[in-house]
Amino acid sequence: MTAERIAIIGAGPAGMKAAITVGDLGAEAVVIEKRDVAGGKPDEANYAALTPDLRDTEEAFEPMMREFDDHDNIELLTGSQVIDSAGSVGDFTLTIENGDGTEQLDVGSVIVATGFDHFDPGEETQQYGYYEFDDVITLPDAEAMLKEDDFVRPSTGEDPESVCFIQCVGSRDRQIGNEWCSKVCCGIATKEAIEVKEQHPDANVIIFYIDMRMYGFWEDELYWKAQEEHHVRFVRGVATEITKAGDQVIVKGEDTTMGRPYEIPMDVVVLSVGMEPSEGTLGMSEILDVPLENHGFIETVGGPLDTVTTQRDGIFVAGAAAGPKDLEDSISMAGSAAAKAVTTVRQAPTPAADGGHSDE
Repeated sequence: MTAERIAIIGAGPAGMKAAITVGDLGAEAVVIEKRDVAGGKPDEANYAALTPDLRDTEEAFEPMMREFDDHDNIELLTGSQVIDSAGSVGDFTLTIENGDGTEQLDVGSVIVATGFDHFDPGEETQQYGYYEFDDVITLPDAEAMLKEDDFVRPSTGEDPESVCFIQCVGSRDRQIGNEWCSKVCCGIATKEAIEVKEQHPDANVIIFYIDMRMYGFWEDELYWKAQEEHHVRFVRGVATEITKAGDQVIVKGEDTTMGRPYEIPMDVVVLSVGMEPSEGTLGMSEILDVPLENHGFIETVGGPLDTVTTQRDGIFVAGAAAGPKDLEDSISMAGSAAAKAVTTVRQAPTPAADGGHSDE
């Protein structure tokens, strides 16, 4: 029956977990993924190790990937995008575009798991010199090198003697309209700083921050570990400009604890870029007629007691499509969204009773 089929848009961690849960509940999950493979941002952005436990990403995800791939109730449509939708709860029709043309998919409910995009630091904040200086990189750029166990100066390929991280790039910035904290950047930068020190024990590693937002266990698992075991320095202040002198980039800013300016040469500068609504999230909002909240992510209606229900009956959201989320949030939301989707369609009137679509 159509009502026993749930469409999940996006095959990242949230989408995969939602599909597994739908399948375990005895319903059919159809996962629609625009890329050629499942995995989402951890795969696309070459995550080296997970935050906060520093487990190898591929090793950590292997059990979920295997369960997802082997599940009898999951169908994965890669290289596919939703371009239109019609109908209502229990009887949605999605138009799917792929390399062979278009097809119609009848489903009872939809879960949006379209993830996020990383902020482009060259688009709005040219003072960081991201497109100007080879040795100014982003968290995902650093992650890719760490994954290869080869964190080096991009301009020379040499081992760095000094590395710094600049926090809140593209987050908490009213001037560019990104007024939210991206939640995970402090933790990820600290994790990467630990990994840099593990590869280059003698390197001077600094994190320039506005204020460190290490919630829950991350305070103990990352923040103190970085300082006490790996001697990462944390400097409270605002980096205002990056220039170059000789073969090094120069970080200029203000140390707000000491109340004085600083100008420090660095071999590598890592910009801690935040989360923005993905193109897929914005597109699905329009196609599915699901409103966005004022920051541009999918709006939910249940407050803190229901983080997955949207304003459209039968359509749910999981993961960073609903706003900045860490991996734990995304996985938890996925299970909740899947349970609500299956429950909703099983309680909905049958399509034939409403005079709508029917598989019979």
